[in-house]
Amino acid sequence: MASGLGVALFSSAVFGLSGSFAKALLETGWTPGAAVTARLTGAALILAIPAIFALRGRWHQLRNNWLTVVLFGFIGVAACQLFYFNAVSRLSVGVALLLEYLAPVLIVLWLWAASRKRPRPLTIGGTLLSLGGLVLVLDLTGAVKVDFVGVLWGIAAAVCLAIYFFITAKENDTLAPIVLASSGLMVGAIVMWLTAATGLLPMAFSTADTRLGPWVTPWWVALGGLVLLATVVAYVSGIVAARALGSKVASFVSLTEVLFAVIWAWLLLGELPGPIQLLGGLLIVGGVVLVRLDELRAPAGTAAAALDHANDCEPVP
Repeated sequence: MASGLGVALFSSAVFGLSGSFAKALLETGWTPGAAVTARLTGAALILAIPAIFALRGRWHQLRNNWLTVVLFGFIGVAACQLFYFNAVSRLSVGVALLLEYLAPVLIVLWLWAASRKRPRPLTIGGTLLSLGGLVLVLDLTGAVKVDFVGVLWGIAAAVCLAIYFFITAKENDTLAPIVLASSGLMVGAIVMWLTAATGLLPMAFSTADTRLGPWVTPWWVALGGLVLLATVVAYVSGIVAARALGSKVASFVSLTEVLFAVIWAWLLLGELPGPIQLLGGLLIVGGVVLVRLDELRAPAGTAAAALDHANDCEPVP
């Protein structure tokens, strides 16, 4: 348990680097689409190696689960990440990630509307707490105005993340997490390249140096960190942690990604949300924790229990 917890915290720490590495590239002229495409392509090629070993003699598993793979790659990987990077281009990394982490609250509201059954008090309390935190994060009356378009991108990323949870919630023991991750990244990369080829997605790269904290580095340092650390290492360590702790406990620990993302953005970009926004972030995370706790208490067959396996494969933040 102790070693699994350490691996889970490490996974959250490297996942939290993605926003800082991406923003360093965006500030030199990269478009969000270009950063996402490069990240997905590089990570998919690297993770394809262990995925091929996992599929030896069992290629039919991929064929039998093609719809899950396509939906995961299109919505949970390509769309979710593109929307998040668009939010990062207009907002601080911490605020953008906090908006995306409203996904569990959106799930609660959707299940409430669809089933017409009122959630239990703990879930309602967590939802209200997170919504109150959202108001503080947006800091509508503060001196620093939050970019409205960036907020919409962040909420769009949260919607995609919520859909991702529904896609992967069904228990599936026939497709290894590393295979789902690798194939989903590959699908996402193909979607991005096809969208760029049609002219629908602006694609611009830059070879200008990037700034990370006090250092000026070549562009490939930030890109390498985005691909290797924030994607490949983060995915593999996340899978190891989920197997050691179980998907539910690992999902709780993954909430620390918000904290790590804020710390990395402060160290590498000089970004730090204001006091009111930090308080709002604590409320959002606290609300999500309450919702997760209620999932743990949910009896089998309920709507909350239906999402038990939604974290067997982490999304790409």
